[in-house]
Amino acid sequence: MTTTTGPAPAGVTTPTVDQRPVRATPPRHIPLARIITVELRKSFDTRSGLWLLGSIGIAAVLTTGAVMAWAPKTEFTYGGFTLAIGFPMSVILPVIAVLSVTAEWSQRSGLATFTLVPHRSRVLLAKAMGAVVVAAGATLVAFAVGAIGNLVGAAIAGIPTVWDLNPADAGYFALGNILLLLVGFTLGVLIRNSPGAIVAYMVYAFVIPGLLAFLAFNQAWFRDARPWVDPKYNQDLLLHGGGLTGEQWTHLAVTSLVWIVAPLIVAVVNVRRAEVK
Repeated sequence: MTTTTGPAPAGVTTPTVDQRPVRATPPRHIPLARIITVELRKSFDTRSGLWLLGSIGIAAVLTTGAVMAWAPKTEFTYGGFTLAIGFPMSVILPVIAVLSVTAEWSQRSGLATFTLVPHRSRVLLAKAMGAVVVAAGATLVAFAVGAIGNLVGAAIAGIPTVWDLNPADAGYFALGNILLLLVGFTLGVLIRNSPGAIVAYMVYAFVIPGLLAFLAFNQAWFRDARPWVDPKYNQDLLLHGGGLTGEQWTHLAVTSLVWIVAPLIVAVVNVRRAEVK
């Protein structure tokens, strides 16, 4: 059986197909500022994240009360209160940075995130910048609560109020917190597991410096080399609000390059190649 085609009957019109090529609409570029805003909002969306951020202020108030209750009166200075507040903050801020990264894998939200923003490096950059914003806010909280504690502590003890910090000291304090936060961020990107990254940071912050200090105390040859190896050696000087010499800035740059920049580059390359499930 054969089928023949011919002209359409009179009065009957045949539809025509548009043969013009269809152009795909390019996806609209998502601004980096919007991604940062979304990442910051993620920190407040969950009850645990909200309490973790709130714990910064709670820890600052409790630490200030502890200083007024048990510290000698000679420690009732602006620097003394701020330094005491910085200790719990140096633990909480890196944990926040860790969770901001590992949540994409532990809560399996990474597939949606990297589908909406295919460029994973932009997502990681937004997470890092959001974490820096949190660190800057935490620094303001530390200095505000420290100022209140300084006024109240001096009034209770009946001693003159000592204001021994200046804006440069605040900058050093903020930089020290940002570096510690970036360490937590780097471990989060590298390990991509919340418990593992948090434990790794605790080893970095408390175990490794103790071992290196013990080695420097017992081995004279390592005493001069420690500032070039121990990342916490000069980071702690920043948290104390003191200015660094040129050689100390060099030590800080070298240890930051080895302990933060190099591992972060490896971690970002692995994330860009890893399969997201």
